[in-house]
Amino acid sequence: MPDHPDRLVEPPASVMLERRFTLADEAATTAFGARFAEAVEAVRNAGRDPHGDHAFEGLQVQLTGDLGAGKTTLVRATLRALGHTGRVRSPTYTLVEPYAVERPDGELEVYHFDLYRFTDPAEWADAGFREYFDSGAICLVEWPQRAGGLLGIPDLVFSLDVEGDGRLLVARAYSESGKACLERC
Repeated sequence: MPDHPDRLVEPPASVMLERRFTLADEAATTAFGARFAEAVEAVRNAGRDPHGDHAFEGLQVQLTGDLGAGKTTLVRATLRALGHTGRVRSPTYTLVEPYAVERPDGELEVYHFDLYRFTDPAEWADAGFREYFDSGAICLVEWPQRAGGLLGIPDLVFSLDVEGDGRLLVARAYSESGKACLERC
């Protein structure tokens, strides 16, 4: 077990793009979630274009920040903007909440993970979650550092920090898909 399971494990890859967003309040976080959902849709659509640069193979987004930093709020806003109309539960106890979002081009699978309760990265491997990440789905992972380096290189990392009454979101892209999303946010 790492000495500090809450410390972010930096992906072993170069940052392709970094952007900072000041989110003054919950409404700003919701607005960012909507922009991010639109960006995801644009990247997915480009991935279906036979003349596009690459096929969309899913997206792994890691969300880091202290308790109360707004990770779940951002996930909830993203899911709503993608078209999910039901309840959005925090997966703190279930570890993963699956969502099948109906889109004009078919169903979009989104998995919301919360690894806060993990005390050892081996729990990630034992949980059998790898198949979710290899399915072409969108995987939104809170507390990714609890899995050590076992998640692999994410497409995006969203780091949220409390700043007064608002939040500072530092977004880093580690893949072409992540970069394409971030450029549209």
